Amino acid sequence: MQLTTTSTGKRDTATFWLSHAWLGTHVEPGVALDVADGRIAGVRTGVDAPPPGATVLRGLTLPGLANAHSHAFHRALRSTVQVGSGTFWTWRELMYQVSSRLTPETYYDLARAVYAEMALAGITAVGEFHYLHHAPGGVPYSNPNAMGEALIAAADAAGIRITLLDTAYLAAGFGQRAGQYQQPNQHQLRFSDTTAEAWAERASLLKDTDHALIGAAVHSVRAVPAGQLATVAAWAEGRQAPLHVHLSEQVAENEACQAAHGCSPTRLLADHGVLGPRTTGVHNTHLSDEDITLLGSSATGTCMCPTTERDLADGIGPAVALQRAGSPLSLGSDSHAVIDLFEEARAMELNERLRTRTRGHWTAAALLRAATAEGHAALGRPDAGTLEPGAFADFTTVALDSVRTAGPAPRLAAETAVFAASAADVRHTVVAGRHIVRDGQHALVEDVPAALASAIAVLHG
Repeated sequence: MQLTTTSTGKRDTATFWLSHAWLGTHVEPGVALDVADGRIAGVRTGVDAPPPGATVLRGLTLPGLANAHSHAFHRALRSTVQVGSGTFWTWRELMYQVSSRLTPETYYDLARAVYAEMALAGITAVGEFHYLHHAPGGVPYSNPNAMGEALIAAADAAGIRITLLDTAYLAAGFGQRAGQYQQPNQHQLRFSDTTAEAWAERASLLKDTDHALIGAAVHSVRAVPAGQLATVAAWAEGRQAPLHVHLSEQVAENEACQAAHGCSPTRLLADHGVLGPRTTGVHNTHLSDEDITLLGSSATGTCMCPTTERDLADGIGPAVALQRAGSPLSLGSDSHAVIDLFEEARAMELNERLRTRTRGHWTAAALLRAATAEGHAALGRPDAGTLEPGAFADFTTVALDSVRTAGPAPRLAAETAVFAASAADVRHTVVAGRHIVRDGQHALVEDVPAALASAIAVLHG
C-alpha cells in the first residue's frame, strides 16, 4: 500500500473509496481519499476493499469538472433557437428577448436549476460570464449587484463553486470613424455601466466567499472601447483575479476591428495590457499566426466551447496551434446547447480530426486536464482539479457499466469517459467533501428537470 497524506489533526474528516480513480496520468484501481475540512488530506492506493465507514464510489472517479465559460440565462434558449436557419447575429436577437425578462428573483431560480444540472453532469465549478447587471432600460437596482449576487446565491444553493466574471459591456460596436463606438441599443442598456470606471466601482462591491470568487471580463473588443480596456485589466491585476474576454468568435468582429483600429482584436488587447497568464480568451476561433503567437507567448489561456461554436456555426478554432504556442486550454458549455463537459472534450478532438483528416491530436488524459485542472486554473483556483493532497475535495464519478461505457477494460476508463460517456453517466459529484449528487440524484435540488421547466416557462410566458 502506498500512502501520501498530510496531518489532519482534529478536523471534519471522511474517507471515500474509489473503485477506480484517474490520477492525472493513469487509472488506478482501489484508491482511498481521506478528506479533511473540504480538502484532500491523503491519497492511498492499493486499497482493494472499502475501509470501514468509507463512502463507496464505484466507477471512474475524476477531479471535479470545470465549466470555464457559462451564460446561465442562455439555458432558456435551448431548442427554441433551433427553428429555422440564421446566423450568430439572428440568434443574438432571440437571446436579447429572453434577457429582457429576467429579474434578480427569476434569474436566481433559473441559475439554481442550471447549476444543479451542471452538478448532475459532474461540474464542480463554473465561470459565469455575467453582464446582465441592471434593470431593463439600464436603471440600476437598489442593490447594484442584485443580479450578480443572485448568481452567487444560486451556485451555493446548487452546491457548486462559482467564479463570477463580472463583465464590462459598454458599447454596441465600433462606430463609423476611428475611435468611435456605438451607444448600447435598448436591450444592451441593462448590460452597461456607461464607463469602465463606473463598472469597476460597482464590481468592487462584490466580495469573495467560501464558494465564490470574483473575476472580471471584457465582453469583447466591440463592446469595450479601446481606451477603456486598460481600466478593466488594471482592476483584475490589482486583485490578482481572472480576466476573461470573448475573442475573435466571428469573422465580422475581426473585420470591424481592423477597419476601426488597423489591427486584429488580439493585437488590440495586447497593446492595451489585457493579455497575460491570468487572462483567458474565449473561443479564439478566427486567428492569424501573429495572434496565436501573441496569445501563446503571453501564456493567455484559451477556452474552447465546441458545442456552442458548432451550434452557432462559428467555426473551428486553432486549438492545437494555440496550445503548442503556450496557451493553456480549458472548456466551457457557453450557451448550454448541451451541458456536458465530456462532449466538449471529445468535440475538441473530433472537430480537429474533421478539419485535418488525421486522428490523435490529444490523448484522453490531455483532454481531461483541459476539463479539470486547466479549467479550474482559468477560474482562479489552481488548487483544484487534481486528486492530490491539498487540493479541494471536489470530484465526480462516472459509471463504467452503462450502455455507453460497459465493455472496455478498466485501464481504458479515461478513454471511455472522454470518447464514449456523457453527462448522463455521472453517478456522484462531491464538492468540498460534501456529496452533492448521489447515485444520479441531486441532494439539494429535489427535482432538477421540474426546476428547469418552471424557471424557463416564466421567461417564455
